Amino acid sequence: IIIGILTYFFFSDRNKDKKENTPVTNVVDIIKGYDYTLEDRDSQIFKEKFNELKVTLQTENIDYEKYASLLSELYIIDLYTISNKENKYDVGGTEFVYPEAEENYELKVRDTIYKYVEDNSNKKRIQNLPEVISTEVLEINEDNFKVNDKEFEGYTVKLNWNYKEDLSYDDSAAVSLVKEENKLYIIEQSVGE
Repeated sequence: IIIGILTYFFFSDRNKDKKENTPVTNVVDIIKGYDYTLEDRDSQIFKEKFNELKVTLQTENIDYEKYASLLSELYIIDLYTISNKENKYDVGGTEFVYPEAEENYELKVRDTIYKYVEDNSNKKRIQNLPEVISTEVLEINEDNFKVNDKEFEGYTVKLNWNYKEDLSYDDSAAVSLVKEENKLYIIEQSVGE
């Protein structure tokens, strides 16, 4: 009984801590059927790519290569534009990640890229953080992937990006996406590809 009670308090305390550190954001647009969101704090380039993706997904015959390309760009923009994030728990790119990998993804990002992000809940942060201002898709290839004993078709997208100011963050990667039903999900990012 004691172990059960301690386990309950441990997990409820972790969830409470996560909820307290997650900022409230204002969603201004959503792509129905895909649940991709546009928030008022998103950068101009994110808004442009989001609108391109919305048009792409509202066509009768979806071009999945274009979908994979735009989703990869949105993921990179959201992940590496840290200047609009409230704290290290406000991880970018999460909505594009395969649901079963989301928790591990957030932990890894918080322990690496976002590790030293100062809290901005009081809006007084002076820390200089990166903002992605352009992206370029270099190559896109169809691929097959295995995730937790499931076989998926998907894509590998190689891309690079530029920042408003060079702060020595990553600037190129290969992003792997899988297709489940009609939706694509990010499953892996290999930096420097």
